[in-house]
Amino acid sequence: MNICFLMYPWEEIDPENDTSLALIHECVKRKHGVALCTPANLTIRNSVTNAFCTVIGRMDKVPGNLKSFYKQAKTREEMLPLAGFDVIFMRANPPLDPIMLNFLDSVKDDVFIVNSLQGLREANNKLYTAAFGDSHSNIIPTTHVSKNKGYLLRQIKESKSDKMILKPLNGFGGSGVILIEKSAMSNIKSLLDFYVTNSDGTSNYVILQEYIEGADQGDVRILLLNGEPIGAMKRVPGSDDHRSNVSAGGTVAKHHLTKEEKALCKQIGPKLVKDGLFFVGIDVIGGKLVEVNVMSPGGITYMNKVYKTKIQCTVIDFVESKVLDKLQAFQRRTRLRDEVENA
Repeated sequence: MNICFLMYPWEEIDPENDTSLALIHECVKRKHGVALCTPANLTIRNSVTNAFCTVIGRMDKVPGNLKSFYKQAKTREEMLPLAGFDVIFMRANPPLDPIMLNFLDSVKDDVFIVNSLQGLREANNKLYTAAFGDSHSNIIPTTHVSKNKGYLLRQIKESKSDKMILKPLNGFGGSGVILIEKSAMSNIKSLLDFYVTNSDGTSNYVILQEYIEGADQGDVRILLLNGEPIGAMKRVPGSDDHRSNVSAGGTVAKHHLTKEEKALCKQIGPKLVKDGLFFVGIDVIGGKLVEVNVMSPGGITYMNKVYKTKIQCTVIDFVESKVLDKLQAFQRRTRLRDEVENA
């Protein structure tokens, strides 16, 4: 099997904690061909979608730990046709690049893409969680998305809570997430000016979200594969930061899913699968869905360390099974067409 990881550059990988590297490592261990490319390296040559790829050389003996593997891996640069791969594993960081998806549209029927292009389009950024909401906000916290500063100020003033969460629509890894309080309304106006209005006169959407009690104790990251949870961890904020993202200084701890969290996964899982969102990370606070991460969900390496497991094996097992299903379906269609042709 040949897999292309569409992600950030090889040089930017964190060799100790990178989920993408854990997946690549598992593929190389299984003797699969592995290449990676960035969205900026997609190109069309003679009407065929190609990519300038970093190809990982095959290894007779693959080091057992990620840091050694990353150090010893040999790479070479080569232009390759994307339709020649069995799998394209999407691991690019947000925000979603629509031009990248336009390139991939030409190969989506030839290659198994994780996650599907249509699913990525629908689940782009943090708006997707609204698809799971209801009028009672049993699943998601009360959420407002706007670039109208007057409207946002009104929602803050009318909120029953003194605290709310403000964050940019296209942020990731905890970037730009802040806690606001009514008692500092003059500061809130300045923050909205900063977040919404750009120097060139354009404006950005922001998310204003109900503050969930207990959020100061951290959140839960759950990884779902094919709609089912395969791992979870508690993310605890640092002593001087309200954000629990590990990239923002948070720490991780073991977490066993609660009854409410299991019910949440069961409720949203079928829609994720229907939308072709096979490998997803969700963030949950107090039993409520805060975010759905569909582009490059992380956490595998941290969960592996906490639970002494290898979640990447489960993920690649699933990918292999999907490729096999696709191959068998193709062989069956070919055989049946031959029967008709030879009748």
